[in-house]
Amino acid sequence: MIELVGFDGDDTLWRSEDYYQHVGTEFERILGRWIDIRDTSVRSRLGAVERANLALFGYGAKGMTLSMIEAAIELTDRAIGAKDIHEIVELGKAVLSHPVELLPGIREAVEAVASNHRIVLITKGDLFHQERKIEQSGLGDLFSRIEIVSEKDARSYSRVINECGVAAATFAMIGNSLRSDIEPVIELGGWGIHMPYHVTWDHELQHGVDSGHPRVVTIQSADDISAAIARCG
Repeated sequence: MIELVGFDGDDTLWRSEDYYQHVGTEFERILGRWIDIRDTSVRSRLGAVERANLALFGYGAKGMTLSMIEAAIELTDRAIGAKDIHEIVELGKAVLSHPVELLPGIREAVEAVASNHRIVLITKGDLFHQERKIEQSGLGDLFSRIEIVSEKDARSYSRVINECGVAAATFAMIGNSLRSDIEPVIELGGWGIHMPYHVTWDHELQHGVDSGHPRVVTIQSADDISAAIARCG
C-alpha cells in the first residue's frame, strides 16, 4: 500500500513551461535585431549556456535571465546594447510575476488524494518564486510537508522519504518530468506516476527510464491520479 504521495509543482499542479517557451521566442526576437537568427541556433546556444550555469545559478527564471544575458553578449560578439539587455531583464521579471494557473482538475485531484494519503509537495527552482506560486495556488494547506529543493535527485528524495518515516516502496511521486520526478524515485525503489505536459524543457527530456517500467504508471490528466495510485504498491 502507498503511504506517502509526492506531487511535483511546475507543469503538474500549475502551468509553467509555457511562460519559459514564450520568453525563448521573445529572446530570439530581440537578438534578431543584431544577428541573423535563421543562421544561428539561438535556442540551442541558450540551452547550452543554461546547462553550463545550472551548478552556479540553479533552476528557475533568475538563472534563465542571467544565462540569456550571457548568451546575448556572446552571440552578438558583445555588440548588444543596454536597451536590449534591459528588455531581456524585463522578460525574466515577467516570468517571475506570471499568474498561477492550476491545471484542469488538479485541485479536486489533490484534495481526493489528501483524503486518503499523506501528501507532500516536492518542487525545485528559485525559493522566492516557488514560495509565491505555492501561496497563490491555494493548495499549500493540503500538504503535510513542502520541500523546495535545488535538485530533484535520489539524494533529495531519499532524505524526504526517510524524514517522513516511510519505506521507499510505499512512496509514489506524481510529476510531468521523467528525469526529475520519476527516475530518481524508481531508482530508490519507489513508484512513479508520470503525467506528461504538452511541452517540456529540453533538459528534462534526458532520462534513463525504460518504456514499460513496472513501477511507472503513465496517465493523461489529473482525473486519473487516484486510480493510478491504486495501481501502485
